[in-house]
Amino acid sequence: MGHKPAFDPGLTQKFDAPLRRAINKDGSFNVRRVGASWRAFHPWLHVVNMGWSGFVVLVVGFYLALNFGFAALYFSLGADAVIGSAAPTEAERLLNCFFFSGHTLTTVGYGTLAPHGVMANVAATIEALVGLLGFAIITGLLVARVSRPSARIQYSPNAIVAPYQDGTALMFRIANERSNNLMELEAQVMLMQVVGRKGGNLERKFDLLALERNTVLMFPLTWTLVHPIDENSALYGKNAEDLIAVQAEIMILVKGFDETFSQVVHTRYSYRADEIVWGAKFSPAFRVDATGGMVLELDKVGDHNLVGQ
Repeated sequence: MGHKPAFDPGLTQKFDAPLRRAINKDGSFNVRRVGASWRAFHPWLHVVNMGWSGFVVLVVGFYLALNFGFAALYFSLGADAVIGSAAPTEAERLLNCFFFSGHTLTTVGYGTLAPHGVMANVAATIEALVGLLGFAIITGLLVARVSRPSARIQYSPNAIVAPYQDGTALMFRIANERSNNLMELEAQVMLMQVVGRKGGNLERKFDLLALERNTVLMFPLTWTLVHPIDENSALYGKNAEDLIAVQAEIMILVKGFDETFSQVVHTRYSYRADEIVWGAKFSPAFRVDATGGMVLELDKVGDHNLVGQ
């Protein structure tokens, strides 16, 4: 009989130094890539994936740098290169060249400033072309960022181990923060532990945690995911200290169908051992208002009380 390989979801079992969590709180993997050649860098992908603040700074910086660059070029061509740019001081003339550059780059052309001479007209022609192409690229990036399907699922800050039926269960709660409809959600939950091997080496061990229900057809309210801790569970017989000792991490992958974009979206999250509350239960996170409508209170998704309180 051949050796049955151990389960590995793609995060490797072998490592040689202490590790932080496998999945960061924002859902990204705790992996940093180094040593790639310059050919691996994809500027479009990088800009589409960067944060909004960085994107705004990049666009504004690009616009100002391009304007200042061409303004310096017009300024260097002499006082008569731009009609209407004459000024009492060189600083004011440079400022007028900057304004002319802005008119040319955006192809506005108010008429108060105009290029004069062959070199000035060549520079203005090149700048107008750069402006058209540059703003087309920026528009494409903006559309790609805005239209990219993404899920904004809120996870309870803590997972809990609560009494459940005749035993206990691991639970955590999620809710859709946006007003779009997510349908046919499916979840997978794994337990990662750091265990010892012969020779003193450490490795990761992964176990799938079976859920009482791993799919829901509709997701308008909260969904409490429940893993019963029975004899078949990798958590069976373990307490908080045991999980901390093995650097346990509960990793979650959720996917669903976004009705707005007609695309499948994914989210990831994880709970470290010290983020699990033992002997607690979740408090209600939705209510019925005076008109009979359901109200989902997103700020209460993580609310819980200790059992007996």
